[in-house]
Amino acid sequence: MTTPAHTRAVAAMALGGLLFGFDTAVISGVTGALRLRFALGPAGLGVAVSAALWGTLAGALLSGAPGDRYGAMRVLRVIGLLYLVSAIGCALSGGLTAFAAFRFIGGIAIGAASVLVPVYIAEISPPARRGFLVGLFQFNIVLGILMAYASNYAVSQVLTGDAAWRWKLASAAIPATVFLLLLTGVPQSPRWLRAKGRTSEADAAAVRFGLDVQEAPPAANATGRLSWHAHRKPIMLAIALGLFNQLSGINAILYYLNDIFAAGGFVGLSPDVQAVVIGAANLAATMAAMTIIDRVGRKPLLLAGGVVTAVALAGVALVYAGVALNALLLPLLILFVVAFAMSQGAVIWVYLSEIFPTDVRAKGQAIGSGTHWVANALLSFAFPVLAQYDRALPFWGFAAAMLLQVIVVARWFPETKRRSLEAISGGMANR
Repeated sequence: MTTPAHTRAVAAMALGGLLFGFDTAVISGVTGALRLRFALGPAGLGVAVSAALWGTLAGALLSGAPGDRYGAMRVLRVIGLLYLVSAIGCALSGGLTAFAAFRFIGGIAIGAASVLVPVYIAEISPPARRGFLVGLFQFNIVLGILMAYASNYAVSQVLTGDAAWRWKLASAAIPATVFLLLLTGVPQSPRWLRAKGRTSEADAAAVRFGLDVQEAPPAANATGRLSWHAHRKPIMLAIALGLFNQLSGINAILYYLNDIFAAGGFVGLSPDVQAVVIGAANLAATMAAMTIIDRVGRKPLLLAGGVVTAVALAGVALVYAGVALNALLLPLLILFVVAFAMSQGAVIWVYLSEIFPTDVRAKGQAIGSGTHWVANALLSFAFPVLAQYDRALPFWGFAAAMLLQVIVVARWFPETKRRSLEAISGGMANR
């Protein structure tokens, strides 16, 4: 049964995903202005852009412990404030140091949101709809990216000069404010409350969310400590999922998309149109994945996606090797993005939020999310370095990683669809 409190909470969490995507992409519309305004060379611009990525890594690694200790909802309110401070601070910055500092703050919010939003949604969702509801987070990340592009374009149509780039960045304050308002009055998850021994509050929260109280039973032998001895299996699954997500090449490819098209000699469409086509395909595929993830399951999506992404990536490598036609580059990249969005893109945040016990769920999510962001940073750096020697080489590597993912998922990943969180974590116990 859906209640107003549950709808409000899910809407707030979805907006947290939108902020994730918006803050990640909005920088793309101001790099030129920053270069001129702050007299930046390549290194300075790299600092301005990458500051958020290092903040994201810090936020992902450090948010798990306070999330488990104080509850996801309390920490999410702090995250909302960080989004707001970052947007206003970046817009008002007078130099590179201040700008990079506020970008770093925004990155902390992004990284922490990647840990705690999926955790909270999973804990207040019925098993039959958990994949769809947690999937809203990924959908809104993609939507937020497209909204950032649209917002940048709209601002550039009405403002010029110094005011334009500042208002592009300040526009993120609007969804951040709405996010904070939606969080007002939303309770902690019943599962977290019950794990902390706050039974009466847990019962009241379960009623507000329309959940069966029995869906959030007291945790057995809960210590609040994440350990290799007790949680070896979910830790290994979280690391593997985070690694394979980035070994697909998704972020490296999206970051260098225009360079990839140029190097491949693809001239059929302008770079802006190419990016829009890829972005639209990503959004449509994410929406489709959300509708089937609770019926098909997580494991089949990962297996099928691994095969199709490997084929698409091998095709791109063949284009660069001169074996396939340049005209195939855009269709192959669309196929890759669609396959990724319907597999790894849709599954990662759902699966990570399901496999750890309640008392260490945020810490466990932080391991998977942190692995994701570390691999993102390393591969985004390595991609152009490898490509300058052999343009096909990175894509052969990504394709091989996706085939390895198929083997690992088939052998070791359990299916989690339509199972309670307690049943899933109980099956993960080391024996």
